[in-house]
Amino acid sequence: MSAVDALVEYAVGHELIQPEDRVWALNALLEVLQLDANPEELEAGGSELHEILNALIDDAAARGLLDGDSIVARDLFDTALMGRLTPLPREVHARFTGLYAEDPVAATDWYYRFSQETNYIRRDRMAKDVAWQSETDYGTLDTTINLAKPEKDPRAIAAARNLPAAGYPQCLLCMENEGYAGRINHPARQNHRTVPVTINGSPWFIQYSPYVYYNEHSIVFNAQHTPMKIDRAAFAKLLDFVGLFPHYFVGSNADLPIVGGSILAHDHFQGGHFEFAMERAPIEREVTLAGFEDITAGVVRWPMSVLRLRHASAERLVDAAETVLAAWRGYTDEAAFVFAETDGEPHNTITPIARRRGTDFELDLVLRNNITTEEHPMGLYHPHAELHHIKKENIGLIEVMGLAVLPARLKEELAAVADALVSGADLRANPLTESHAEWAEAFAAEVTAENAMSVIEREVGEVFAKVLEHAGVYARTPKGQAAFDRFIASIR
Repeated sequence: MSAVDALVEYAVGHELIQPEDRVWALNALLEVLQLDANPEELEAGGSELHEILNALIDDAAARGLLDGDSIVARDLFDTALMGRLTPLPREVHARFTGLYAEDPVAATDWYYRFSQETNYIRRDRMAKDVAWQSETDYGTLDTTINLAKPEKDPRAIAAARNLPAAGYPQCLLCMENEGYAGRINHPARQNHRTVPVTINGSPWFIQYSPYVYYNEHSIVFNAQHTPMKIDRAAFAKLLDFVGLFPHYFVGSNADLPIVGGSILAHDHFQGGHFEFAMERAPIEREVTLAGFEDITAGVVRWPMSVLRLRHASAERLVDAAETVLAAWRGYTDEAAFVFAETDGEPHNTITPIARRRGTDFELDLVLRNNITTEEHPMGLYHPHAELHHIKKENIGLIEVMGLAVLPARLKEELAAVADALVSGADLRANPLTESHAEWAEAFAAEVTAENAMSVIEREVGEVFAKVLEHAGVYARTPKGQAAFDRFIASIR
């Protein structure tokens, strides 16, 4: 079977097209491949989708159809192929809506599979991700070295530098990405389909992240390109969403630099069907919020500073969350080095996470502060310099909840550390291990050929726990928790 026929049969088998669409689909693929007839001699490289696509891309590259043979160019081309086989948005909406009427879980299960079967989520790259769990004082923390997002190719970076500035789509989250052909500096999205949803009376959309940091990693985004903002409406939208999809959690990054996410220009949330360590963390002391005595509230046993609120009424939780946010936005406690603003720059905000607990709604409010100091120019409540060999990026929503998303470089670097510890090589003599030397030497005596990676993974988990402690506004000490209680007492 030719590679083109194999791709058509894949689409039929996964119900992307119907059997009667075969001839049309073949011709649509030939158009992208710039071929006049089915190349019977071009065989599929295997039965898996990525193997079929690789055979077609290799042939297209050999015939000069790609703008170079970089990962970016290959991704642009294979997405164009899959886009010809992906159902129209209206068909996707109809299927999702029909399933949702029966069961929200059935709807999201189907949509998640669909997003993989169209190669929008690249399963072959997901399979290369490294993931493990670590037991810490705060429970079982998760770690992933995510390789699904392709590394920046120097050739693509150079090519993108010469492109004129483009304002369409305005960002990676805008609706205009659906079906967009892409370019060297913007991913192709012909196989991208979103699902409309109304939350708090406004039009939003659901999609899955193509890089999947956890199960059913979804993005919920505003139909309008409008900046992120944590306010009453944000709390209402989060709680409305988990009302519609009670099997999902949903949360928002904070709305300030350093403590916020990577895309602050477009209002969006992240959700999914996954239990994070923070969700499992218990309330270690109950508190009472003045005026909201009917709400169950408490401080969570977590390295960051988290207030958990629970009530059967979503509206009642919105009222309480708005009150907490207003108090925190304007709160200063010099003794605890908490400043609402300096030189007119605001520092206090909240990372909120919503979920259902049976018939109740639950809202975690994580206090954030983005102040910088001379000693900590990247942020006082941010991973400090001694941890940057493992994690120096912003601590966003996903990390806040207990999943360390580590840079791809660590897969090679940690393997090199393991090899060096087992062989006795000088950690400081190798560029791959030099930055990790002081850290690794502290546990080198425990390492054997049999346990090297398990020890390293355990120690990375301990580093991540410290990362979260650094990002916590109130230290996990009697003095720090007393300062936390002062803030709680100030809420009116």
